[in-house]
Amino acid sequence: MNKLAVLTIITAMSAAACQQDTKGLEHKIDDLAKTQTAMMEMMKSGKFGGGAGAAGAQQQPNRRPEPDKAKTYAVPVDGDAFEGPATAKVTVVKAYDYACPYCEKVRPTMDELRKKYGDDIRIVYKQLVVHPQIATAGALAACAADKQGKFKEVDNLLWDKGFKGRQFDKDVPAAEAGGQPVKCWDSPEGCTNVVGFAKEAGLNVEKFKADMKSCQTLIQKDARELQALGVGATPSFFINGRFISGAMPIENFIPLVDEELKKASEKIQKGTPAADYYAQEIVAKGQKTL
Repeated sequence: MNKLAVLTIITAMSAAACQQDTKGLEHKIDDLAKTQTAMMEMMKSGKFGGGAGAAGAQQQPNRRPEPDKAKTYAVPVDGDAFEGPATAKVTVVKAYDYACPYCEKVRPTMDELRKKYGDDIRIVYKQLVVHPQIATAGALAACAADKQGKFKEVDNLLWDKGFKGRQFDKDVPAAEAGGQPVKCWDSPEGCTNVVGFAKEAGLNVEKFKADMKSCQTLIQKDARELQALGVGATPSFFINGRFISGAMPIENFIPLVDEELKKASEKIQKGTPAADYYAQEIVAKGQKTL
């Protein structure tokens, strides 16, 4: 594979993200998942010639403005679910959506990062619902589960049974509801699938349902914070405030993580408490908007 072909693939992979869309969602999810799988297989086999690479490079569509990869952004994490210690030197904020196939594809990368860096890294899960008709219930369910200390258990179920099994709880359309659309968490039956996941994870179901309603505030806050920084697609990541996007393998994360780990270690050695590093050096000093 020549250099131009490699560049084309890297560019294509960086664009492997879900944009906001509300039409034909489940068919689009299946198509995107197939495209992502095919792309990965072609990368592994090297079946990209120079001609195809050149054509692909010339036909890249214009992309919306996004965060500058050279800058550090102040990404708030208050209230968001996370894995890893609060004293971690590197915080990876993952912006994601439970109906996005690229978000599902990148899950193993997050596990690999946690395994490689141990207590030096924490993953913060920040919701950006780009498929509101079918992903909102999952976002609220994850938030509600976190309030009972069961985020990871429900997160796994939302992906492994909800996404892969296409067990999405959807809004009832206005035409069927006789007026305004009915949100599943406001209906008498109430989000059958995610409530089932909550039961399976051993949650207090009545508290879970109540927390789903109150979690709307956090989901809206997450979206506002991310959009203020120019994030409009999932998955997107901030590594100690530095932006990277798309369903990337761990090799794309390691250089940034290592660089930020070195910077954090130097600051901590000079007296900055590890537990305060992210708040003091990233949130307090980082760029607040795009």
